[in-house]
Amino acid sequence: MSSRPAPLCAPGGLPSWDTGYREPRRLDAYTASMGYMDSVADDDGGGVRHLVWDWNGTLFDDHGAVVAAVNDALARLGLPAIDADGYRSHFTRPVERFYEQVAGRAISAEEWETLNEAYHESYLARVERLALAPDARAALAAAEAAGLTQSLLSMWRHHDLVLLVEQLGIDQFFDRVDGLRRPGGGGKAEHLVEHLAALEVAPRAVVLVGDSLDDLAAARAVGAGCVLYDGGSHHRHALEATGSPVVDTLTAALAVAVQPVGPERGRSGMDDTHPHGLLGHSR
Repeated sequence: MSSRPAPLCAPGGLPSWDTGYREPRRLDAYTASMGYMDSVADDDGGGVRHLVWDWNGTLFDDHGAVVAAVNDALARLGLPAIDADGYRSHFTRPVERFYEQVAGRAISAEEWETLNEAYHESYLARVERLALAPDARAALAAAEAAGLTQSLLSMWRHHDLVLLVEQLGIDQFFDRVDGLRRPGGGGKAEHLVEHLAALEVAPRAVVLVGDSLDDLAAARAVGAGCVLYDGGSHHRHALEATGSPVVDTLTAALAVAVQPVGPERGRSGMDDTHPHGLLGHSR
């Protein structure tokens, strides 16, 4: 794999892959720039050249902590707790809709602020006891050995994400790391647009590996491939109903991603059987 410069440092000494960040562009604006990016892929011979990894529930094994943090947030509003099965059934984006489905009623702006802060407070209190998925390091190393470039795109808070990736000692695998820089965040598609534009990689040369239906919706929206990892965000049958490959390990995800006949590409919508349409949720 070609060499790349070391990550720049942001104020405070934290590594940063995002100097000069801009808010995600609209998908149609990005489509207008695709001609240049397609020529980049053509010059390199085509095929899958780059993997975009999701973080929560994919590379990072945190499903139990996520459910616990959601319950701590619900308790702040006096709402009943949910179990892992209930989480999988309701998991969607935007996050406000997820909480409304769990609560069975509308959530006010003030309540949303309470839920959001309580969730992050609880999750951060647990994060140091968590670890990477069992074969995450092996999958990252194997992808690098295969000559693929890699990046990380998460809907978790950017500052916390970058610091944790460095602490876990896997930052050297990634050309770029992007987390969420604004409250709410919406769906992942617009963030994937900006992520790929910054990398100057054509979507048809990309496979996204993630655990949520929102990951799949984002990949289909830009014309990239997607492999779904059963990391706990949704019931297995909901993942399989999309028609995209579903795997149990990250090394298996890599094997599927580099197959000559890769995952389904270029679809802009979800199957009618999908429970949330384009509103899949990425933690």
